[in-house]
Amino acid sequence: MSSTFETAAATKTGGGGQPHTGRGRRMVAALAVTQTIGYGVLYYAFSVFLAPMSRDLHASAPQIAAALTLSILIAALCAPLIGRRLDARGGHGLMTAGSVLGTAAVLAWSRVDSLPQLYAVFAAIGIACSMVLYESAFAVIVSWFDGRGRANALLAVTVVAGFASAIFLPLTGLLVEWYGWRLALVILAVLYGVAAIPLHALVLRNRTRATQEPAAVQERAAIVRDATRRRPFWLLVIAFTANGGAGAVMAVLLITYLVHLGHPPVLAATLAGLLGVLSVTGRLLTTGLQRRLPAALIAAAIFALQGVAVLALPFVGQTVPGAVGCVLLFGLGFGIASITLPQLLVQRYGTAAYASLSGRIAAFSVADKALAPLGAVAIAQAVGYSWVMGAVAAACAIAAFALVAYHRV
Repeated sequence: MSSTFETAAATKTGGGGQPHTGRGRRMVAALAVTQTIGYGVLYYAFSVFLAPMSRDLHASAPQIAAALTLSILIAALCAPLIGRRLDARGGHGLMTAGSVLGTAAVLAWSRVDSLPQLYAVFAAIGIACSMVLYESAFAVIVSWFDGRGRANALLAVTVVAGFASAIFLPLTGLLVEWYGWRLALVILAVLYGVAAIPLHALVLRNRTRATQEPAAVQERAAIVRDATRRRPFWLLVIAFTANGGAGAVMAVLLITYLVHLGHPPVLAATLAGLLGVLSVTGRLLTTGLQRRLPAALIAAAIFALQGVAVLALPFVGQTVPGAVGCVLLFGLGFGIASITLPQLLVQRYGTAAYASLSGRIAAFSVADKALAPLGAVAIAQAVGYSWVMGAVAAACAIAAFALVAYHRV
């Protein structure tokens, strides 16, 4: 049972926009576009540039890849500060400024000639990511919509953005093949800037300016202080940090592990590509079930199924049907955290301090997404991939148990 303070906070939703309003529809459409292009340009495209950058900068692949890790860690460090700023002033100005910064950083990326320059550019990209990607977009949605409208808006944005990798990996590959990696980056920067800057500047709106008043500031501080002193908040931290790390490891190592099991590289890449498509299916399934069952228990069950799939992969993954079954089962939970966490935070704590609390959780979960694959590679080299799969399964189990415990508190 939640505390009296938490229950009171949860009733102060502060939103009110409904999905049928023209403004709400336009905002959701704008965020769906900017999140898709933002993830495609600022995150997924990096893997395509890895080899050509390594050649031109005379650096090893791990040295180049460290730039993306740095970017993710910077985003994690910025998350609490960005969350407080979103609660205080909304996402309109912040996401517009982040779009400008992201565009400028990608343009600068096209001009780098050394590793220090590359790392500096990716530090800026990390800051931009913290300002414009899911955490900020969700804060805008949470402040604008209520109840079922909020769930539908989150689903719409994440379903569209779920195809970012499927769109931008092949697109970036073609651009690099046709124009070289530097001009390809200029094209992607222009594409992102032309889309994101005007959409964030002209379509997004802040719900109210009352959140800047002293009383509202004190209320947010009280909600955050009370939440972070109690068990439910830290159960959410444990659950979504563990699940985020597990998902990051599978995203990075799945192709390599399937090849290790004896599958051809093309088949391994095809199966790994299903994760993005299946994340859309999982989000649709989760949103539908949330109308009948508690969100925490739905996510716990799916995380547990992911653990079973990963645990079974070393034993049945040598066959094509076994590998397909395990990937399908794991993929259903790939991305459901993005729509489950906002619902859980709003249900317990309301919307007044949503972004501040989400930012504090992101500081842990995003950092784990950056560091967990590095640890998994070290484990694989030391004791083998089966131990990595066991660690991923354990992380899924921890996430599931934490959400069950959260539901019971």
